[in-house]
Amino acid sequence: MYHCTNFSGALKNLIKSVIKVGEKVPMDVTLGKSLPPVDGVCAIAPKVLSGELFKDRKVVVFAVPGAFTPTCSAKHLPGFIEKSEEIKKKGISEIFCIATNDPFVMSAWGKDVNAGSAVTLLSDGNSEFTKKIGLGMDGSAFLLGADRSQRYAMIIDSGVVKHLAVEEGGKFEVSSAEAILKQL
Repeated sequence: MYHCTNFSGALKNLIKSVIKVGEKVPMDVTLGKSLPPVDGVCAIAPKVLSGELFKDRKVVVFAVPGAFTPTCSAKHLPGFIEKSEEIKKKGISEIFCIATNDPFVMSAWGKDVNAGSAVTLLSDGNSEFTKKIGLGMDGSAFLLGADRSQRYAMIIDSGVVKHLAVEEGGKFEVSSAEAILKQL
């Protein structure tokens, strides 16, 4: 017979709480920064540490469950592309879209939606950033795989979360470009 004397403590270590306003985002996660395809071929994405992206600047980060998925491709990313200049005029240095897809998919998606320099697409292919901020989800029921990101948007200033809006499952209301503009 096995005895677990500290089950609740062990369980707490397995469950990552969702990052909160006022907390620092992980600055040690390697992400893939998508590049536009060259001659129809997706380039190998340069690796970048999250700290390099978020340190000493004010940015918007939004995440989607998957590239090329309906709401993500029809509304979420296009909304930020369309409103990027307006958002940047409010003091935002850069807008990042994170998905748990590989960098090649993110590059192809950026080309498909004509993201250009309006929004920088980042690959969190190992779901490390997503897990560290506690916003992962199991997308298996939708054939997306187990390690996906919830839909959210946040404003980060010098690595600290200033605003966080996480969508309820299947919704698209609080993480849109328009909703972020209201918070700036």
